[in-house]
Amino acid sequence: MVRRLSTRDPGFADSFAALVADTREGSTDIAGEVAAIIARVRAEGFAAIAELTLRFDGVALGKADAEVPAADRAAAAARVAPGVRRALELAAARIRAFHETQRPEDSETIDGAGVRMGVRHTAVARAGLYVPGGRAAYPSSVLMNAIPARVAGVDELVMVTPARGGALVPEVMLAAELAGVSRIFRIGGAQAVAALALGIDPVPRCDVIVGPGNAFVAEAKRQLYGSVGIDMVAGPSEVLVVADASARPAYVAADLLSQAEHDPLAQAILLTDSPTLAEAVVAEVERLLPTLATEPTARASWEAHGTIILVDELAQAPALVDALAPEHLELMVAAPAPLFTAIRNAGSVFIGEMTPEAIGDYVGGPNHVLPTGRRARFASGLSVRDFMKRTTFLEVPPSAFPALGAAAATLADAEGLAAHALSVRIRG
Repeated sequence: MVRRLSTRDPGFADSFAALVADTREGSTDIAGEVAAIIARVRAEGFAAIAELTLRFDGVALGKADAEVPAADRAAAAARVAPGVRRALELAAARIRAFHETQRPEDSETIDGAGVRMGVRHTAVARAGLYVPGGRAAYPSSVLMNAIPARVAGVDELVMVTPARGGALVPEVMLAAELAGVSRIFRIGGAQAVAALALGIDPVPRCDVIVGPGNAFVAEAKRQLYGSVGIDMVAGPSEVLVVADASARPAYVAADLLSQAEHDPLAQAILLTDSPTLAEAVVAEVERLLPTLATEPTARASWEAHGTIILVDELAQAPALVDALAPEHLELMVAAPAPLFTAIRNAGSVFIGEMTPEAIGDYVGGPNHVLPTGRRARFASGLSVRDFMKRTTFLEVPPSAFPALGAAAATLADAEGLAAHALSVRIRG
């Protein structure tokens, strides 16, 4: 049964706090298992990867056939249906165009003292991309993760993906072709993340690892962060729809289910000031569920984590939205602009009844890799900048040195760092 909250209920504050705290990231402690996998890969190299791949994926893998040959990639991509190919090509073009606008500009200035300073941006040399092969294969994720890396100027993009029964997914191979993926390996799980981070021959060591995966993949990224950069540690998907009486119940219900079908742990929330709309949406969800091939997953998510929040007026919405900090936020109201301006925390916002989140998943342009688990309070979606480093530079001319040097030496003395002071004073 869907959970219902109302700001008029005496216990609303406690119930809402419990909802905010429920990030649905599971209670099973897999950190030890993942640490053991990483340790094995570090100590045993490819032999550990081969044994784990056989155990978890049922694929016998050797060094010689771990990488997908270019001919096999092309043959698989050629099997994609023409309509799907055109859709992927459209998506790739729109994603690339949007991310081209994100490339940061270098800057340089000379201050009043004549000191030259600035910022230079450079791409990492090699990025790793994890593509899951569990519940479904997502060519859209290949595009969303790989294209920003290429726009940033990454030299080499290495993809790892578990091959289902040893077979390649044609749509994933085509997406890799369109996005400019350099190399693809038939490896999945925490062992694949370890291979990318550590550089286990024949998998080259990467500077950054991006891409979604199951709990083991997320935990491996978490543990290896520091020796390699990562995009984020992502949890189950979530959507929050803010709607008023003008919203169409069928649209709202379909959008809620579009996230619920991802995972039994996914969360779909409706926040509305209309009790009539709330009841109509619940009825529409029940009507639509049996029509979905993904009904078992969507129903499990809706019944365990689906939530209706009733407010007296939409002016209460921004504070509640900011506390929930949703991955996806839809504003399906007659006047969305004031809400959009007032809300601070959301991974991505979809404005108006003709902007379902599913458009953003595929062909909108902005990235669909977004912070989950309330992390939109402090984190952002994947962008070109995630594949770039910012380097500052400084050049002090002789004319500016006396004034700056005297102050720097004084501060070094105050901190008790004699060599710091010496390195300044030795220059006169």
